[in-house]
Amino acid sequence: MTDKAQRTIRIKWVRSAIAFPYRQKEMVRSLGLLRLNQVVERPDTPQIRGLVARIPHLVEVVKPPVDALQFSVPEYTLLPPEAKPAKPAPPAAREELEAVATEVTAEELIEKRVKKGKKVKAAAPPKAAKAKKAAEAAAEAKKKAAKGEEKKKAKSAAKSGKSTKSSKK
Repeated sequence: MTDKAQRTIRIKWVRSAIAFPYRQKEMVRSLGLLRLNQVVERPDTPQIRGLVARIPHLVEVVKPPVDALQFSVPEYTLLPPEAKPAKPAPPAAREELEAVATEVTAEELIEKRVKKGKKVKAAAPPKAAKAKKAAEAAAEAKKKAAKGEEKKKAKSAAKSGKSTKSSKK
């Protein structure tokens, strides 16, 4: 018989040999088991089977591990979920989107809704109108800051006795 044709069994040490006769401890050692829960592979011969049969309360025969190839092929395939069609935006939302795109003010948007006979809630102005107002406020702040600097210069010039305006004669 060749090595490939010779069958093997796997033996696992499952219970301690403490408080058992010395001969049983030696049988566990002769199987090549050194520590508890250790698994060894031995040739499947009548001698090895006899040793295992003498100490079944200390060892057990374990099934060989299952081939990894058996589990590598999935039984079923997971597919990604189907894409749902996008729902159209409600009419009020469409009007607001159009208003932002065409830079319509909130007042004009409310007037359109009133003309159509729809109930109107106090709506916030579209984002574009807010941005426009913010830009205007920033420009005004710059103008005020520039005027404030001119006044400071004029006061400092008045204290020193110099004139800020140049006169041409």
